[in-house]
Amino acid sequence: MKVLGWIGVLLIVGGIIVVAMRGIPYTKSRNEVEVGPLKVTAQERGMVTPVVGVAAIVVGAVLVFAGRKQSV
Repeated sequence: MKVLGWIGVLLIVGGIIVVAMRGIPYTKSRNEVEVGPLKVTAQERGMVTPVVGVAAIVVGAVLVFAGRKQSV
């Protein structure tokens, strides 16, 4: 299996994890300001939805098929 196929397998596994967990939450820190001893940060919370997981599974399957076809 070529590198393209391995990337596809990783996408499939990651997509299955996202779908099984019904999304993965994440937090992103932004706008960090330091004035003397005072520090201000804003946190943005988001969610990787299961739709992204399903898309990763589909793209991964296409890459595995493409990588397999190149090997032959």
